Amino acid sequence: RFLQETRPRMSEFHVRSTIISRYAFTTVSCTMVNSGSEAREAVFEMQIPAAAFISNFTMSIGNKTYYGEVTGKEKKNSSDDKERHKKPPSPTEGRENGYETFKASVFIPRKMQARFMLHYEELLQRRLGKYEYTVSIRPQQLVGRLRVEVNILENSGIVSLEVPPLRNSKQKGSGKAEGDVSPPPSTVIGHTKTLAKVTFSPSVVEQTKIARNGILGDFIIRYDVNRELSVGDVQILNGYFVHYFAPTDLPPLPKNVVFVLDSSASMVGTKLKQTKEALFTILQDLRPEDHFNIIGFSNRIKVWQQDRLVPVTPNNIRDAKKYIHNMSPTGGTNINGALQTGAKLLNDYIAQNDIDARSVSLIIFLTDGRPTVGETQSSKILSNTKDAIRDKFCLFTIGIGNDVDHKLLERMALENCGMTRLFQEDEDAASHLKGFYDEIGTPLLSDIRVDYPEDDVEQVTQNFFPNYFNGSEIIIAGKLINRTSDKLHVEVTASNSKKYILLKTDVAIDLPSRNDIRGVPGLEDGKGNNNYIERAWSYLTIKELLNSRLKSDDSQEKDSLMEKAKSMALAYNFVTPFTVLKMKEAGLHSEPPQEEFISPSTDGIGEKVQSLQGHKAPPGIRREQDKQRIKISKTSADGDPHFVIDFPTNKFSVCFNIDGEPGDILRLVSDHKESGVTVNGQLIGAPAPPNGHKKHRTYFSTITILSNKPERSYLEITPRRVILDDGERLVLSCGRSAVVRSRSLEVSISAYSNITVTIRDSISFVILIHHYRKPAPYQRNHLGFYISNSKGLSSDSHGLLGQFLNHEVKLLQESLNTRRHEAGQNQTEALKANPTNTLKVKGRLVPVVWKQRRIYNGQQEVDCWFAKNNADKLIDGSYKDYLASHPFDTGTSFGTINSL
Repeated sequence: RFLQETRPRMSEFHVRSTIISRYAFTTVSCTMVNSGSEAREAVFEMQIPAAAFISNFTMSIGNKTYYGEVTGKEKKNSSDDKERHKKPPSPTEGRENGYETFKASVFIPRKMQARFMLHYEELLQRRLGKYEYTVSIRPQQLVGRLRVEVNILENSGIVSLEVPPLRNSKQKGSGKAEGDVSPPPSTVIGHTKTLAKVTFSPSVVEQTKIARNGILGDFIIRYDVNRELSVGDVQILNGYFVHYFAPTDLPPLPKNVVFVLDSSASMVGTKLKQTKEALFTILQDLRPEDHFNIIGFSNRIKVWQQDRLVPVTPNNIRDAKKYIHNMSPTGGTNINGALQTGAKLLNDYIAQNDIDARSVSLIIFLTDGRPTVGETQSSKILSNTKDAIRDKFCLFTIGIGNDVDHKLLERMALENCGMTRLFQEDEDAASHLKGFYDEIGTPLLSDIRVDYPEDDVEQVTQNFFPNYFNGSEIIIAGKLINRTSDKLHVEVTASNSKKYILLKTDVAIDLPSRNDIRGVPGLEDGKGNNNYIERAWSYLTIKELLNSRLKSDDSQEKDSLMEKAKSMALAYNFVTPFTVLKMKEAGLHSEPPQEEFISPSTDGIGEKVQSLQGHKAPPGIRREQDKQRIKISKTSADGDPHFVIDFPTNKFSVCFNIDGEPGDILRLVSDHKESGVTVNGQLIGAPAPPNGHKKHRTYFSTITILSNKPERSYLEITPRRVILDDGERLVLSCGRSAVVRSRSLEVSISAYSNITVTIRDSISFVILIHHYRKPAPYQRNHLGFYISNSKGLSSDSHGLLGQFLNHEVKLLQESLNTRRHEAGQNQTEALKANPTNTLKVKGRLVPVVWKQRRIYNGQQEVDCWFAKNNADKLIDGSYKDYLASHPFDTGTSFGTINSL
């Protein structure tokens, strides 16, 4: 107690953060007061995320100010008043080892105060569907003025914002009910669609209730942003871009997974118990289409199921749990042998079995120690593992406890397209392990490649990714070469389930806009660039250079990568493994450091980034090109709805209206028995225009295309989205260009314009999208249906349009008023003089009148013979015979009902 009273008192501890599009700038300021009669040492200590880069540090003692200058690290270097090091793992802390400790100490003269200010930056990573921003609040004493303020700007929209209780495993039983998920006391949360502000300012009394020693714990904010399946969120600012890609609503890919688990003597007790608990839950979460096996290793290697992976069945899961339950800790740690066995098992399974081509294979490796049996040299283990895996699958590594070889596990994962996690041995280890599995347990895409025109961009970060896991995010950044262009073309290709996916768009570049964020913490010294997107690019680039250096075995290449990373770190004032922060005195009469900070503002930025969310190409450029590529016939159902049937051999067209009721589902094409194809259209109602003869209007709000050959699938299309389900559901936005291909089906979306559906290369439909910016009361967003290629439909196809595709319709010659054809005149031209005629359809005589119809969004007029009264006598039966009972009604023959 006497020692505590002699140390300087912390009068203020402030954390202020701005998060702009996932990039976080954090400023920590702390004031310490020495009220004693002699000089005393003050220690400022702050845990920061290991992924963050410190960008500045200043301190003032009395009238002296010291500032940090980032310089290249020499081979041997002393760190004046500042020390930054890896925090050694501590069993009592019970947290994931994802932090580093910044520490600065200084003697404060009697009756004076010192102020410290630390700035750091990080790009938030998305895990399990959320971004997590964490700030450590461990001042180690009660503080009179303690405040955390976090401002978030996400122009795509903030969703699922939450502030859980403070995280500190040492505070178990500190009065919080188990399972309590309420925010810490004094937390205030406010947010609009795109802005959020979270503050935490506990009084001394409230701090005492949390922890008397001032170690309050981690203050955490989790949130996500609005997203949809598209090329993602591309943001551009002053010559730099960052691209966030995290699609949703994709079906999971099957997994082939081998669990390689350490069962050596050092796993005795809590570690093995927690590992077993986590594996029991993980096994229960495997999907029916997955295959798996388990290897336990110590000095001996034990494979649960020899030479194979087994399917997920209740019996296999039960037996696997028994095997894990009976694992006992004994012997040494043969890491090399275990990985060789696991890799051979998985390689042989892939080579010798007709595995699902769309499946994702991976090894999950868990250990608590260092190699003690067999090959123990890290470099040999790394090369052996890489040679065994041969880029065929990914390796994910998990380390538990204090004795694990972190560098070995990290490099093994990096070299084999995986990730690594380190956990402490405590009561939460099981949930940490399960959480890491949840991150990688649901692969949605494989072989993802993101491309931009080579002439438009340079210095692009990693753009190929073996896998995309549900809840994560792919991030790419780069520089623009062509600063005068008004758009950036983006293409994403990937594999999902049985489908090949191509997503593409043009992102508008608003050249006149300058969205500088002035006063952002960490940049106020004037050395940095206020472009947060540029700093995100530099952050990603440096991280990649550090990873590449870690993976390299070539000393010359390692030196080159180090110099590149060092050069960029110096340019952007980042403290990295190759740079150091040296303290320099600013002068006796310098002003003490002032905390410069602004809350994010939507002025300028909001408009700019919002405009990018739409990914709209400049008017009249992309959309016109898309339309020119489409070749479709006049045979269609569009508008109110107006039907047109083209008879090219007869050189005339026939048209009719169907005055249905809102909610009616019309069968447009019905060929379920032969080609397996059915097309249904559902009507939506709208008021009739003033002075019109109709009581209301109807339009197609949904087009459903069903196919049962060679496998069952369906498409549900609305003006806003496309749902493709061939056993696995995929949702696409109509506002993003995309191409999806499976074995027998291709869907091509031209943003805001049309959707082309091709079935087995012999049937093609085009759906036009009608969007109204400012619709009149009688207008509704709707769809138009056009038949492009009907070769694959049988002669027995039916439906309002389908019945005419393989049948001829004749104009009766006697209705020509004995007028002879003029030379070069076709039949239609000759008939124009007679506005009424008669059609002969399957023996039925149908009176028709001459009309003109507009199709293709009103861009073309069609001359046609119009059949009145809901196509009476023109169509088989009456139009009510073409009403489907539901959108998936396939009606196997005319007048009957069936479902897919």
